[in-house]
Amino acid sequence: MHAFLRRWSLLMLILGAAPSWAFVPPEVQFSLQHLKPAERARAAKALGPLEELPRYQVQLEVDPEEREVKGHLRVEMPARGRPLEAVPLRVTPNVFGKRVSLSGVKVDGEPAKLERPEPGLFRVPLASAVPPGKSVVVEVDLVARVPRAKAGSSSLLGALDSSSEGGDYGAFSATEDFLSLVGVVPLVPPLDAEGNPSASPAGVGDLALYEPSHVLATIIAPSGWKVHATGVPLGEVPQRDGHVRYAFAAGAVRDFPVFVSRGYASATTSVNGVTVESHFAARDAEAGKRVLKYTRDAIVEMERRLGPLPYTHFRVVEAPLTGGAGGMEFQGLITVGTSLYRAVTDPDSVVGGVPGLGQMQELLAAMGGQGAQFKQLGETLERTLEFTVAHEVGHQYFAGLVGTDPVLSPVADEALTQYVSLLYMEWKHGREAAARTRAEALVSAYQLYRLSGGPDGAANRRTADFNGSLEYGALVYGKAPLLFEASRKLIGDESFFRALRSYVDTYRFRWACSDCFTREMGKASPSHARALERLRVRWWEETHGDEDLGAYDMGALLGGAGAGGAGGQLDAETLRLIEELLPGLLSQ
Repeated sequence: MHAFLRRWSLLMLILGAAPSWAFVPPEVQFSLQHLKPAERARAAKALGPLEELPRYQVQLEVDPEEREVKGHLRVEMPARGRPLEAVPLRVTPNVFGKRVSLSGVKVDGEPAKLERPEPGLFRVPLASAVPPGKSVVVEVDLVARVPRAKAGSSSLLGALDSSSEGGDYGAFSATEDFLSLVGVVPLVPPLDAEGNPSASPAGVGDLALYEPSHVLATIIAPSGWKVHATGVPLGEVPQRDGHVRYAFAAGAVRDFPVFVSRGYASATTSVNGVTVESHFAARDAEAGKRVLKYTRDAIVEMERRLGPLPYTHFRVVEAPLTGGAGGMEFQGLITVGTSLYRAVTDPDSVVGGVPGLGQMQELLAAMGGQGAQFKQLGETLERTLEFTVAHEVGHQYFAGLVGTDPVLSPVADEALTQYVSLLYMEWKHGREAAARTRAEALVSAYQLYRLSGGPDGAANRRTADFNGSLEYGALVYGKAPLLFEASRKLIGDESFFRALRSYVDTYRFRWACSDCFTREMGKASPSHARALERLRVRWWEETHGDEDLGAYDMGALLGGAGAGGAGGQLDAETLRLIEELLPGLLSQ
């Protein structure tokens, strides 16, 4: 038995944790602790015997001072449906530079070759094809060098900054007190009917999504640093050299993110059998505790309508995301950008580091509107924080439970998640709050993009086909989600929400398609099936954004305080000057 497995087996005996399903391999037993008991049966119904899912055993040692990670991966990969002729391994950090090196490859204990057909993809060819029903074990060593995060790149409005380049939004980067190691663990990408792996990320949108798999991981970090990862925490064991070994077990997850922090605090609660943790920089404790509340509230509201989340542990981690990203999603763990934590306590920090926004602030001050407008900005930022948390929790359903390809068809999960987040605001705070959020988070994203000179376009396309994050955000996060608002109006609330729940139940742990939810709504309201498809084409394939979302309204964006607006904070001349400034800012 591999030394890694011997340690897990010994730990299980010490803990007296042999469960009733003892015929299941020990490493799978640990992983299944991550799933709620009722979810194990649902997962098995969708995926087949859970002991036959891909299994990853991960060992990492992190050196924050040197920004270096060393490790070993063992993956047991079953052949399903067709013979397995090679094992691909996706390493997303390498799409954006040579950051992770693999070596020492073995297949079933024997040395093997390692090919690299793409920057972010390795391939281990097999001497003989593995027939369906059988498995192959691939082992590999890794060394990773984590790049420093660029100074000032974590601005909340970084997507508007001309110096903000496309990439991974800080998913693989290091600051003085935080290492984000998303993608450092090589994972097997989904394979199509011909055995080809799914596409690499394109520098816009999400990075990857994988087949549901089990993961056992031990991660060693220096004392004073804390490791955050998806899964059930199995303990923290001090080492003789002053380091600490953290252990996690994750079951039926589509990714395995790892983060390492220093100087973080935490707060914990529980809801519906889920332990919810919020981890945050000590200076952001006030916002971090509110994030915990928002996370709990989102779980409550979404489980009530969409069904239970499958996992026993859920973490939200403050992370210094870049490129204007507000958060990132992984099953059982989400991150929310440091910029949002800081913005809600200091709204002025929003303008920091973004060319041109300082001029906006000066203009508002000169025209006598700064005080009132920045008070409104604070309220908007608080809604944005809650909405962002709800969005990342919504991703636990789309594309966490209901799998879709985030690179080839990002609109399938992002648009529905965005609309479900809007629904959360309606469920929790009422229709008026939802309407404000609709204007601030969806409509304004599209209208600001159009004001910058960006053209309307189809939302349903590959991430590689978008001309940067501004266009992607406008069409996928701004315009596309309102398809579901139009569909809901067409078929009524009863049919819409019945279809939404049916969509989750039907594709739970499985893979769905970009129009599968439209089909589900057609089943709930057969007389509207054709009209629903026409709506999908109109909102996702065609270019009616200006007609459907309306003309850009600066006064509305600034809280309805334009010329003649309530309070009269800004007059027509001020609005005109701001409208002249914004296009240049947005197009830099």
